[in-house]
Amino acid sequence: MTDPAPSRPAPALAVEDLACRFGRVQALAGVSLAVRPGEVMALLGDSGCGKSTLLRVVAGLEAPDSGTVRLDGRLVAGGGARVPPEARGVGLMFQDYALFPHLTVRENIRFGLKGQPQAVREAADDLLAQVGLASHAESYPQTLSGGEQQRVALVRALAPGPRLLLLDEPFSNLDRRMRDRVREDTVALLRRTGTTALMVTHDPEEALAVATRIALMRRGRIVQVATGEALYRRPESLFAARFLADAVEIPARVAAGRADTPLGTVPAPHLPEGAAVRVCLRPEALAVCAPGRGLAAQVLRRTFLGAASVLHLRLPGIEGPLRARLPDPGAYGPGDAVGVTLVPEAVLVLPDEEAA
Repeated sequence: MTDPAPSRPAPALAVEDLACRFGRVQALAGVSLAVRPGEVMALLGDSGCGKSTLLRVVAGLEAPDSGTVRLDGRLVAGGGARVPPEARGVGLMFQDYALFPHLTVRENIRFGLKGQPQAVREAADDLLAQVGLASHAESYPQTLSGGEQQRVALVRALAPGPRLLLLDEPFSNLDRRMRDRVREDTVALLRRTGTTALMVTHDPEEALAVATRIALMRRGRIVQVATGEALYRRPESLFAARFLADAVEIPARVAAGRADTPLGTVPAPHLPEGAAVRVCLRPEALAVCAPGRGLAAQVLRRTFLGAASVLHLRLPGIEGPLRARLPDPGAYGPGDAVGVTLVPEAVLVLPDEEAA
């Protein structure tokens, strides 16, 4: 007699076939999503795609028209359930931080811990020390920098020990340099505390930097859920490829498992014969070499990025300039003749969603 297979733990968050409408606007249209315990998942998409609505439904601030929400296997919305926000064990952190200006940092953090044991309140002070703000415990929010206020808001959301932390564009109010640093600190703290988190963002770079997995949304639906690397390297749609990075697109048709382009033939074994496709060329899909090798091209301009450069290239038969990234910032400049070859593993061939 064989032992039964071990049962998998229930997802920290399970959303099934969720729909939500506001008047004529279908904000959510059959959304299903599972977030694993300890995972940091990003909801990525344009403004108005439904990601913030999904966050509010999970928090209990909006009621779905249909579908269900479960937290650690417990039904909290849909199916006749309507558990209020304060009884869900969910932490919330919004982009404006919502700190009380008349309370000190310590008082802000302990505000949501009324009735909690002394040990919990002391643990909140420990969290404050972990983000480097122990010396600011008696300061008022308006005396802190934007990054410091963000960390206070994060500690306040984590202090009660939520089963799930919801973050809505938490870094959008910070300048780029501060955003990168605070983002790294936030992810480190979430990992250290083992907190399950669902974060809304419209910034692909931010989602790639923060999330264990990314759920890409469009028009109230989830179009792909994957790790950041898989979503970038193996997008399942032209929409996903375009959202993650800019690329030059070359229309083509599949013939015998391949697609022909002015730069050469690329494999397309996963697509049906005769299918209309777009061959997407990101900068990493092109290799630049000395003239006489590959296809002849001319450098239009060079964009210096510090450790690398991007060359903007003109090639016969290609509308608009192509871009290629070079690790050597000074190898070529405007007007130079170069050779160009494809890097096959970096070329994306996807169904043409706009073809008639």
